[in-house]
Order: sequence, then C-alpha cells, then structure tokens
Amino acid sequence: MKQDPLHIGIIGAGRIGRVHAESIAFRLPQARAVAITDANRASAEEVAALYGIPTVAASSAELLANPEIDAVLVCSSTDTHAQLIVDAALAGKHIFCEKPIALELNEIDRALGAVEKAGVKLQIGFNRRFDANFARVHAAVANGEIGTPSLMHIISRDPAPPPIEYVKVSGGMFRDMTIHDFDMARFLIGDEVESIYAAGSVRVDPAIGEAGDIDTALLVLHFRNGVIGTIDNSRKAVYGYDQRVEVLGSAGKISAENCYPNQAVVSSATNVYRDLPLNFFMDRYAASFTNELGSFVQAIRDDTPTTVNGLDGRMPVVMAMAARLSLAERRPVALREVAAV
Repeated sequence: MKQDPLHIGIIGAGRIGRVHAESIAFRLPQARAVAITDANRASAEEVAALYGIPTVAASSAELLANPEIDAVLVCSSTDTHAQLIVDAALAGKHIFCEKPIALELNEIDRALGAVEKAGVKLQIGFNRRFDANFARVHAAVANGEIGTPSLMHIISRDPAPPPIEYVKVSGGMFRDMTIHDFDMARFLIGDEVESIYAAGSVRVDPAIGEAGDIDTALLVLHFRNGVIGTIDNSRKAVYGYDQRVEVLGSAGKISAENCYPNQAVVSSATNVYRDLPLNFFMDRYAASFTNELGSFVQAIRDDTPTTVNGLDGRMPVVMAMAARLSLAERRPVALREVAAV
C-alpha cells in the first residue's frame, strides 16, 4: 500500500477543477496536486498559484507524460472526457472523471474498454453519493432498517436555469441535470431500473424550449426488484436549491430534507419561518466533493475497487436515453430498448 502522498494531475481549471484543487490543497493530506493544465493557460496559472501546484503543463499530453503523476482528475468539458480517459489509461494513470463520461454510448464503451485493458482505476464524479444525508438514506435501505423498500421519491430543483448557451450544448436536461438523480436512484435502491416513463414541459423559460429542451419534468422509474420511484425536476425554484429524497419501506421510511445555512427558526404572533435553503450546489455539496476525492485516493492507496465505477457512469446515460425516448413517444420505455444493459 502506497503511503506517500498520491501525486495528482488536474486537467481543467474551470469551476470544478478549482474545487478539487482546493480540496487537495487544504483537506486531503494523503494527496498532492503536482500539475495542472487548461486550454486557457491563464486559468491554470491562477489555480496553480492559489493552491500551490508546482507545474502548469502546456497540454494534457504533456501532463500525462509526467512520470511523477499517479492519477489524473478529468475536469474539462464533457466533449473531451472520453478521449482523455483513453489517453490517461494508455499512460497508465488512474482516473477520476467528472460526469458524464460522454453523451453517446459508443464513446463511453470505448473509454471503458481502454480502462479495462490498461488495468487502471476509474471513478466517476457523482458526488451526491458522498453527501452525508443521502449516504444515510442509502445505508438505511441497504441494512434493512426500513424493511423492504417499495417507493422512492427524489426532488431535485435548481434555483435558476443555466445560461441558454449552456443549455444548447448540455445534451439536454436528462443528460445534464437528471443524470445525477438517475445515479442517486440506483444508489439508494441498490438495483437497476427496468423502465422509465417521462413527462416534461417548458414552464420556466421559453428560450429553453426554443433550444429544443425542457425545463420541468416528472419521471416514473420501475426497478427490477419491484420498487417504484419518481424523480421531480425543475430548472427553477425561487426559494433555493431544493434537494430532497424519501424511501418508504415495509418497516418505516427515511427521508433527507434540504440543508440550510443555519438551524434558527423565527416564531412570532403571525409567522413561523427560517432562512432559505442553501442556494448553490457548491455550498450544498461542499463536503461531498472532498469526500469523493478522498474515496478515490484511498482506493488507489489500498488497491481496492472505486466506489463509483465505469458501469455507474454508463447506466445513468442509458436511463437518460430511455427518458428522452419516453418523452418523445409518450410511453414507458424499457432500458433494453435503447441499449444493452
């Protein structure tokens, strides 16, 4: 087992790259970021200066050729993920990649094939699994604490829609936003989904509809083990970032509510109220980003499987494809209709 700090290279110095660089610098003593690269060199230099990263590489190829690096974090744009996974695997580096691996299954399968052939580790960045609240719900289902599960409900609503230019290249709501909830559904229930029925509309911003997407959706999931799940999505919740889950079982239920900046409640003669929930995913899931990287580093040091593997990266994309077909044809769609599962 390797006891020296794991040497990490970061590809991508945007928002999520900065988050991971900060985690490594200040909260993960078992790892050290030794190089970073970005298409915008100035961004990479800024992050390197902020978090003590000694090398700014001119390209991903230069970074991957660095023999000092044990593992890489792929934090670049989605359209680069699959090829960078292939390149990193060929270079013998362990890989942490932000979701999704790619928007198309042939690209995902090509990347996963390269990882398997190289024998390196791959973890996908579904950070919500590492949130303490959702992990507790998962544990209650897995250990039988609430009996046999029968119903699951996920509410995931953003405080505001993303810029329309982002919407146009995002791959659609199901592959961009709901993909986290597809992963959470599999994580909470511990089984695969057989079929999906999706209903969606444009209720937030007409420009999203003009771009060919939706901003409001309700999905019904049927799992192989008989559990029925629902996912409730909206691109806009004026009161803040709405992130809740509930699972009902034969012996009880478990739920996780929104997180708040404080626990204070104001009571008066006319109202009882509290401050609004946390308004941004970077605040709501701050600890989970550190936890997921810690899990990745530990898997490498202990030579154990990663907790969110390639299949976990592939299945939510298959679910998104089934949801898109369901929305278009207004019928339940079995996952086997869109891909081998």
